[in-house]
Amino acid sequence: MSVAMAEALYTGAAVGEDVESGIVDALLAKGRLKEPDLVRARRLQEETGGSLLGLLARLGLVSERDHAEAVAAVLDLPLVTTKDAPEMPPEGVGLTVKFMKQFHVCPSHETDIAVEVLMADPQDSYTIDAVRLAIQRPVIVKVAVRSEIDDLIERWYGQGRSAMGAIVETAEGEGSDLDDVEHLRDLASEAPVIRLVNLVIQRAVELRASDIHIEPFENRLKVRYRVDGVLTEGESPPANLTAAVISRVKIMAKLNIAERRLPQDGRIMLRVQGRELDLRVSTMPTAHGESVVMRLLDRETVVLDFYRLGFTDEFLPQFQKVLEQPHGILLVTGPTGSGKTTTLYTALSKLNTADVKIITVEDPVEYQIEGINQIQAKPQIGLDFAHALRSIVRQDPDIIMVGEIRDLETARIAIQSALTGHLVLSTLHTNNAAGGITRLLDMGVEDYLLTSTVNGILAQRLVRRLEPVHAEKYPASPEEIENAGVVRFQPEGEIFLYHPRTSAIAPTGYLGRTTIMEFLVMNDELRRAVMRHAGMGELEQIAREAGMRTMYEDGIVKALAGETTIEEVLRVTEDA
Repeated sequence: MSVAMAEALYTGAAVGEDVESGIVDALLAKGRLKEPDLVRARRLQEETGGSLLGLLARLGLVSERDHAEAVAAVLDLPLVTTKDAPEMPPEGVGLTVKFMKQFHVCPSHETDIAVEVLMADPQDSYTIDAVRLAIQRPVIVKVAVRSEIDDLIERWYGQGRSAMGAIVETAEGEGSDLDDVEHLRDLASEAPVIRLVNLVIQRAVELRASDIHIEPFENRLKVRYRVDGVLTEGESPPANLTAAVISRVKIMAKLNIAERRLPQDGRIMLRVQGRELDLRVSTMPTAHGESVVMRLLDRETVVLDFYRLGFTDEFLPQFQKVLEQPHGILLVTGPTGSGKTTTLYTALSKLNTADVKIITVEDPVEYQIEGINQIQAKPQIGLDFAHALRSIVRQDPDIIMVGEIRDLETARIAIQSALTGHLVLSTLHTNNAAGGITRLLDMGVEDYLLTSTVNGILAQRLVRRLEPVHAEKYPASPEEIENAGVVRFQPEGEIFLYHPRTSAIAPTGYLGRTTIMEFLVMNDELRRAVMRHAGMGELEQIAREAGMRTMYEDGIVKALAGETTIEEVLRVTEDA
């Protein structure tokens, strides 16, 4: 079907409504479009007419990238990025700028026999017919994201402005008195500023970013996005709009815009491109104004599945065995942003049955799970982890999750809870699994209490996952094999590793992240070592002799399997 479809497109034959319904079905199957949203759009289409796909895009129910990927897959056409476009447009291609902007189409390359054309909606046979008539040559259709095509048209045929540049032209700079709260509120409520902030959030969704950093400096405002754990700089509003942009974010998060001397935390609930987004907002006063970080929690994309998180058949059985213990403590350790909370939520979702009562105390509650009693810690009114834990025990729970063990008081109550027959899950900030034991001892936890309650400690990091279709396989060099110590994981045969390759689907060559981990299970030998206060190195050595695989070793195994690269493993582990 796909080859015939492509031929139909090149000759300009009508492809009909079947293709549109096929694209809609593909979006539904991938979870990029929800059934209730589709019903709403169809109802609106009956009233207004026009293309259903165009309506879904206008209503913001489908993101531009999801649309492009679905169209390319259904029509079997290549999906490309405009970053590969030449500096200058092809000459002698007679399309008007108005036509290109209206139909989101742009010629990108030409040869003696054909012209390559980028289209956002190649299922539209009318547009292809019009392009063929205007160019008078065969047309080779390629799919690109709508906003990228529009930016390319503006770069080649317009004034070189981006979408943000067009908005900024209509925005007024800040006035003289920025201490006037009402003036700030008026600035932040102007349409261009609202559109600017919406565009920044929309870009973050398109990039699959986990965080947005808005940072004011002396002569500029910097906007950066954390994509798959790595910060990349994006287009930024001009410095004269700093106060207006930051005030707009604070108004959305229901924060006090008059208070600029103290850190503040808030929350924004938004629907962007068909996705329910929960943004955690944090502001911090700096030398040149307030720095704002927004963490994007996409509730619909989080998948609470051990295999999807990166657990292997080697890890999962022993982890589940510890998880099924009737009482004791299971700790997950790692730095901020290493996926600890997601691992705990996945564990809780597996334990969440009708015959157990689960209570959590978190700061903040990131994802809400049906059937689990989740408490939001509020230190400002005295409801911290320790205080909440004392009350939780009186609620007759079977399983307790504490967001983080930060101090001796919380650790002691968690241990008492484990001793009185509860299963306690929590997190710690340490670099490896053995470090979790020494961290608790440093806090002041008694060694005999620690050995009788802690069942296991999981340490983890997130590494970027290779986009599998375009990843480049290559034979590893002798230096790489020796430096990485790969031979012990593949003693026979030629050793292959992988490079990331950029594509329209994954501009960096990586798509999403996976977990590398090490799991320390307490045994009698480890307990004896803890009682004599052995060092972290000795504890790790004992655990390895009992079968523990370190994070670095887990990463090497995943690099050999083509899930990630050696460079990624070295980037996040201390073995680098």
